[in-house]
Amino acid sequence: MLTGIMIATICVAATGLLIGIFLGVAGKKFAVEVDERVEKITDALPGNNCGGCGYAGCSGLAAAIAAGNAPVNGCPVGGDPVAQVVASIMGQEAGASKRMVAFVKCAGDCEKAKKSYDYSGLESCTMRKSTPGGGDKLCTFGCLGGGDCVRACQFDAIHIKDGIAVVDEEACKACGKCAEVCPRGLISLVPAENNVRVKCNSRDKGPVAMKACTAACIGCMLCTKECGDDAIHVENFLASIDYDKCTKCGKCAEKCPKSAIVR
Repeated sequence: MLTGIMIATICVAATGLLIGIFLGVAGKKFAVEVDERVEKITDALPGNNCGGCGYAGCSGLAAAIAAGNAPVNGCPVGGDPVAQVVASIMGQEAGASKRMVAFVKCAGDCEKAKKSYDYSGLESCTMRKSTPGGGDKLCTFGCLGGGDCVRACQFDAIHIKDGIAVVDEEACKACGKCAEVCPRGLISLVPAENNVRVKCNSRDKGPVAMKACTAACIGCMLCTKECGDDAIHVENFLASIDYDKCTKCGKCAEKCPKSAIVR
């Protein structure tokens, strides 16, 4: 009886020893090498997981940077301070990068934009756009004021004021979430240093645009004639600025008869 117990104990112990040896060998043979830089970069990133970098969260960006598939300054939220830390981890130069901010291409507030009816329903841009005429404002290109962008922002950097979305540029991290949810594509990321901007998105002809909003761009082309740097053009009755050429002189804004170009 005692001998049988001893034999069983020895067999169990031997089996356990063999399994342990096998697992140890297999673990070393099939081990996946982990890049320590990924963990260091992840720790250096803000951790918001906003997706503004184009990857699935901060860990996704960290893996892409370590693999050489994303730039060291790929985090729009962290900006230059984070880029410098990540660059040191990668043994690279961070390079100069422009700070970007979200910009709403609409000045049609409650005073300037005319309405075709009074909307009563859920405060959502998507819902407003599904109503007759694509919204209660006569301008079919302007801000709907439903606040989808406000709810998408993690940084409390955008709010509805007088019927239109307004960005707090000091708080904005340029994650782009507000731009993603805007059903009219009114929000874009622009260089923060370029303070001359077209605050309109209307592509209606001048007479139609003026009936809908007193701040609408009418495509008069006075701005293009005033600019000596070929930095502003009018297409489909709407002015647009080439920020690579713009010298921020502000002459176009001064000449605009509808104040659709602002500084």
